[in-house]
Amino acid sequence: MRAVTAPTPGGVDALEVVDRPMPEPAPGEVLIRVTAAGVNRADLLQRQGYYDPPPGATDILGLECSGDIVAVGEGVTDLQIGEHVCALLSGGGYAEYVAVPAGQVAIAPGGVSLVEAGGLMEVAATVWSNVFMIGKLQHGETLLVHGGGSGIGTMAIQLGKAFGARVVVTVGSQEKADFCRELGADLTINYREQDFVEVMKAEGIKADVILDIIGAKYLAANIAALATAGRLVIIGLQGGIKAEINLGALLTKRAAVMATSLRARPTAEKSAIVSAMVAQVWPLLADGTVRPIIHSTYPLEDVHAAHQELEDSTHTGKVLLTL
Repeated sequence: MRAVTAPTPGGVDALEVVDRPMPEPAPGEVLIRVTAAGVNRADLLQRQGYYDPPPGATDILGLECSGDIVAVGEGVTDLQIGEHVCALLSGGGYAEYVAVPAGQVAIAPGGVSLVEAGGLMEVAATVWSNVFMIGKLQHGETLLVHGGGSGIGTMAIQLGKAFGARVVVTVGSQEKADFCRELGADLTINYREQDFVEVMKAEGIKADVILDIIGAKYLAANIAALATAGRLVIIGLQGGIKAEINLGALLTKRAAVMATSLRARPTAEKSAIVSAMVAQVWPLLADGTVRPIIHSTYPLEDVHAAHQELEDSTHTGKVLLTL
């Protein structure tokens, strides 16, 4: 089968479309014939040599996919051959076939095409687990999302509004700001031109939950933007890994700083996240309250162009590979 790897870390040229044996589903797994796979920033980090797969995971890139089940392993009873599904992966999505634990697989939601579903699981699981399960966002609270125009950002805006929150986002362009407002964002802040803490202060807004992809660069500012009993959830390190923290500010606000990742979690934890997410988010997709935002699709052979687009940050929403 065709698959994409990056045997030597580097730029987009490090990506290679190779031939690999078709995987077989182990007990508790299903085999999916891939229709589409989401391209995520974590894939760029893996290609660059900064984000190795968890022990035992394939070196084939790709953390989410959609497709049809073509085989089921021993013990799988709730998923059937032929069903249209999407899956959360530890790797392997950039391929014609992938084997995945059944608990990380969901029937593709109504109202969404199978191609669109290829970019759904990673963003929906990330937002649901971090904003709602860890951050415990409540109706009437304020959610601040950094990178509002990203796949995660566009999903966070929609889910935040669907559950009754006020949503503030930072973006890098007027075009992305306009799009985020169309999705429901209450306030957009251009981080290239504005200080988000100062803008929020001028508007009289404090964040109850912050979903942060930047890390060290924004740590002090994020703490300043938190409300009393606010929760800062860090899921990315685009702005570095080391920063000083003002413990006095945290104590004064009774605030919390949490850092999480999804890929390396045990299967049982991922399965629990998928189950909770499907129960809460899939109905919103089915009735059109929430929709996947797809910026572009590329054939698997054009994976270099897909990675370049994500690296250039010219996209709004998701970039997909199709097979």
